[in-house]
Amino acid sequence: MVDLDSEVPPLPPRYRFRDLLLGEQGWQSDDRVQVEFYMNENTFKERLKLFFIKNQRSSLRIRLFNFSLKLLSCFLYIIRVLLDDPTQGHGWSPIIWVNRSLPLWGLQVSVALISLFETLLLSYLSYKGNIWEQILRIPFLLEIINAVPFVITIFWPVLRNLFIPVFLNCWLAKHALENMINDLHRAIQRTQSAMFNQVLILISTLLCLIFTCICGIQHLERAGNRLTLFDSLYFCIVTFSTVGFGDVTPKIWPSKLLVVIMICVALVVLPIQFEQLAYLWMERQKSGGNYSRHRAQTEKHVVLCVSSLKIDLLMDFLNEFYAHPRLQDYYVVILCPTEMDAQVRRVLQIPMWSQRVIYLQGSALKDQDLLRAKMDDAEACFILSSRCEVDRTAADHQTILRAWAVKDFAPNCPLYVQILKPENKFHIKFADHVVCEEEFKYAMLALNCICPATSTLITLLVHTSRGQESQQSPEQWQKMYGRCSGNEVYHINLEESTFFAEYEGKSFTYASFHAHKKFGVCLIAVRKEDNKNILLNPGPRYIMSSTDICFYINITKEENSAFKNQEKHRKRHESKLSYHGASRLPVHSIIASMGTVAIDLQDTGCRTSSGPTLALPSEGGKEGRRPSIAPVLEVADSSSLQTCDLLSDQSEDETTPSDDEVSAGLEYAKGYPPYSPYIGSSPTFCHLLHEKVPFCCLRLDKGCQHNYYEDAKAYGFKNKLIIVAAETAGNGLYNFIVPLRAYYRPKKELNPIVLLLDNPLDDLLRCGVTFAANMVVVDKESTMSAEEDYMADAKTIVNVQTLFRLFSSLSIITELTHPANMRFMQFRAKDCYSLALSKLEKKEREKGSNLAFMFRLPFAAGRVFSISMLDTLLYQSFVKDYMISITRLLLGLDTTPGSGFLCSMKITEEDLWIRTYARLYQKLCSSTGDIPIGVYRTESQKLTTSESQISISVEEWEDTKDTREHFNYRSNHRNSTSSDQSDHPLLRRKSMQWARRLSRRVPRHSGKTAEKISQQRMNLYRRSERQELAELVKNRMKHLGLSPAGYDEMNDHQNTLSYILINPSPDTRLELNDIVYLIRPDPLAYVPNTAPSRKDSFYNTVGQDTREETQL
Repeated sequence: MVDLDSEVPPLPPRYRFRDLLLGEQGWQSDDRVQVEFYMNENTFKERLKLFFIKNQRSSLRIRLFNFSLKLLSCFLYIIRVLLDDPTQGHGWSPIIWVNRSLPLWGLQVSVALISLFETLLLSYLSYKGNIWEQILRIPFLLEIINAVPFVITIFWPVLRNLFIPVFLNCWLAKHALENMINDLHRAIQRTQSAMFNQVLILISTLLCLIFTCICGIQHLERAGNRLTLFDSLYFCIVTFSTVGFGDVTPKIWPSKLLVVIMICVALVVLPIQFEQLAYLWMERQKSGGNYSRHRAQTEKHVVLCVSSLKIDLLMDFLNEFYAHPRLQDYYVVILCPTEMDAQVRRVLQIPMWSQRVIYLQGSALKDQDLLRAKMDDAEACFILSSRCEVDRTAADHQTILRAWAVKDFAPNCPLYVQILKPENKFHIKFADHVVCEEEFKYAMLALNCICPATSTLITLLVHTSRGQESQQSPEQWQKMYGRCSGNEVYHINLEESTFFAEYEGKSFTYASFHAHKKFGVCLIAVRKEDNKNILLNPGPRYIMSSTDICFYINITKEENSAFKNQEKHRKRHESKLSYHGASRLPVHSIIASMGTVAIDLQDTGCRTSSGPTLALPSEGGKEGRRPSIAPVLEVADSSSLQTCDLLSDQSEDETTPSDDEVSAGLEYAKGYPPYSPYIGSSPTFCHLLHEKVPFCCLRLDKGCQHNYYEDAKAYGFKNKLIIVAAETAGNGLYNFIVPLRAYYRPKKELNPIVLLLDNPLDDLLRCGVTFAANMVVVDKESTMSAEEDYMADAKTIVNVQTLFRLFSSLSIITELTHPANMRFMQFRAKDCYSLALSKLEKKEREKGSNLAFMFRLPFAAGRVFSISMLDTLLYQSFVKDYMISITRLLLGLDTTPGSGFLCSMKITEEDLWIRTYARLYQKLCSSTGDIPIGVYRTESQKLTTSESQISISVEEWEDTKDTREHFNYRSNHRNSTSSDQSDHPLLRRKSMQWARRLSRRVPRHSGKTAEKISQQRMNLYRRSERQELAELVKNRMKHLGLSPAGYDEMNDHQNTLSYILINPSPDTRLELNDIVYLIRPDPLAYVPNTAPSRKDSFYNTVGQDTREETQL
């Protein structure tokens, strides 16, 4: 044991108990050496150098003191001149000798001694081995000239009145001022001072030249005209300004020589200074200068950070940002690393923008540039990605770094960030508002397939407009469409609202219906005071509270509205009349109901539960009477609600799967997707398969060991396909699939989705384009970058145009990069109606409309949209912080328990008895709890002769022509070819030449053969372009072994136009085939407590699907 103890090493001194008690005294005797660093700085010279040169603040004080000394010496010289009497001397003696009093001499000697000592000390401290470099410097020589003579006069009193050119100290003062400004900028960390320095140098140089010339002329003329200082000033100003009156001139040659020297110096020095100033001014114009701290503290401003600033992006931001009245006094500071181009420069020179838009060239990754933009004082910072980059991931990485840099520099500045790829969202979760382009793009494309023109609906809702577009148009649809486009989403507290205050304690659907009936506003969502989640149409079971925040759609917000009939309504409400007849109804309801059904819309006034209620007409009335609509109840009655159809009433085909479904193994369950493609994706309850499909079975054009199908037709899908033509299968496709497979979509309406990564004709035909419901064309990333910006969509536009020509009735939904290129979709060069719409668009743009492109038929019909139009969503969220959340709920990107979803229903002939939008609103609210928000209407289009309409039938021609005319036509065919071609410019020249060669080669030995050949020739001659394309597609389908049966139906193209009416007026008449946008309550909100939760129902069916359409 003793040996073992002896082997244990002792503890270090700091860990022994004795050392802990005694502190450092217990181990001071250890073998330790204390090392001192930077001993070279402890010398006397280094300490002086640190004080006089290295230290910024002390050096600044020394420079300021030196500058003051030089100014004092110049001031003493002026005093000496004013006290001097030049008449005492004769000849050249007044130039050499002056009168200097003893006190003045003492002051000048003191200043000279201090200046000389300081100069010698600084020269010693800055000595680096070359003494001549220190001695031959101009400031050192001037200091010796001005100071050494005064030192000599101390030891030789006879020279006290000797003239010394002390006025040359002005140049030393200029040098000291430059050094002082440099030290000042170093001390306050100011780097953008080149322009200020150059202006200061120019002004000080000019002042020194004038002061030197004044003093020199005045002193030399002591032997001549004996000019005063003011006369010398007058002479210098007149001479340097090239006026030259000639009333004051130098008399002796030394003064004349001085004038010549000063003019030569001015001609050399001043142009150099002006050139440098002009160069710095041009560079400052390019970089944009600074946003002053005083303005940042007194005015409000926002910062826009972009990689490259294009004119379209700038105008979209400015028009949308300044469309709100309370933002008119804000400044916009643009921080961009590239130089401002000519178009942006011209726009920013317009007085409307030049006074409140400031362009700064700089990087958001530099603190100096963020300081120039006063980011820490900004109200918000908008960071936009460059969507025209070839590598969109790299563009996102740049955006992420900018967001990090801004957050690090100004933690309290609200961030509004636009990101391109959804997988990069989690890097900027700290931002206040984030818009992911691919998420919104694919979600809108998906909803366009089931709710037509959802992209147009969302685009119009997030654009600021007054609804005044095309109000002077002669066409009714343009007036209605333009007026309804002014509807936006607004919010207000219920207890402060005139629209909704009277509905406190009532159900949500009751408040929504009566607010629309009374004021024309559409209540779509609500948010509780203690909850951040917004609920879209929470349903009739939701009771409105006074603290609720109401979200509604209207032309303008309630605060900007005037209620002309408010006093009349209040008096009528206080009278509490017991009669609620037809006279109490709005005019539109009376007109709609006159002579058909009894007036059954409820009165909008609030009444007690004991008051009279609306009596519905009995069924035993008049035979021609149509069924009435049930009233919307103030409080939901569970017996009358049909909002739970998704969970209670299953259709027969859903309860019992068909044999085909069983054989194909298509057994669906409702649950959450087991895998998330990227971090930050919102989990969505949707339809899933019980078993995962093998990867080999996902190839539609190739068979595998599980199935042998090689085209879409062989699969025998019951529903029409949705084809997605994209460049790559990116993570964004998750947001396309999930809305189409959401749990509230009926199983029998689930469309098969085909992903087409390349779109040659053969692959299009194999994937079932002839019986597809929609084809979605996503703008390819590889084509988004082009030498000419607007050419980025060229490939997509031409490919879609080819599809439009080959499959004219196919519903093609396209996404483009630039909104201006939407005019090329479904392009018809000789379509007069399209040309008229082009002129209308130009007129609306000249009027300053932000929605000039809205009247283009493809956009109005929801066939095309540009994701850049959703940039306004990010801009609007600065004023309306709820817009991104509401848009995500409408698109199905986010799901909140109790929140409804966007769907649609079609008006059939059986539903036309409702007649008006107001009665439809009541029917939906009273039966299913749905809230209608708009109508998608399709009308027949009256077009003039266009390319698509020129088609001549050979059979009709043969019925109207006899055989003689036929042979006359054949004999004169060659002579009439040119005239016929001019009458029908679309007839193919190649077909005509083929017919000519055929007629020359075939012998005319038989009349029957000649007639047959003539008929073939006429078929070729009369064949239209569409028939030629149809024959091409059919032959290709036959070659691939596909049946061309469904292709003929696709060519039955109808000339129609479609448009959206957002929140139309209550008296709007419903028309056949109208599609109504609905916000339907969440069916899972009414699941009993005993039902399984969403999380427990991954492989269990929680509820049932809705019916095919709402039964009215």
